Amino acid sequence: MISALDISTSGLMAQRARLDAISQNLANINTPINEHGEAQPYQERFVIFQADAAVGGNAAVGVKVAGTATQPAPPRWKDEPGSPLAQKDGPHKGQVAYPDIDMMHQMTDALEAARSYEANLGAMDITKDLDQQTLRILA
Repeated sequence: MISALDISTSGLMAQRARLDAISQNLANINTPINEHGEAQPYQERFVIFQADAAVGGNAAVGVKVAGTATQPAPPRWKDEPGSPLAQKDGPHKGQVAYPDIDMMHQMTDALEAARSYEANLGAMDITKDLDQQTLRILA
């Protein structure tokens, strides 16, 4: 039964990492500069999951976060000719580049991750109840 708890715990940690990435995306939805202060829009982050055979047992496996990745996407251009971040020349003269992050997509992903987190908590509660019933029977 401990392996069932380990598998659910790995799922909880993975979904928490996913929610962290989503919250970063939402927090930076209007950020036209990168972490180095350069006029380059924030890049949307994704969490990559991977099966973890070290968690579980008896042909069951957990999940782990293999890493995070960014997906390069063309920016969303907004007219702001007075901004110091506006393009000085070219086809986007007087425009500022913002990340092209879809808020509805991020919110849907957040809802899905929250539901997965809740499902793992439910599986942990059921496992705990089964362990307690087993101990009552054996006692």
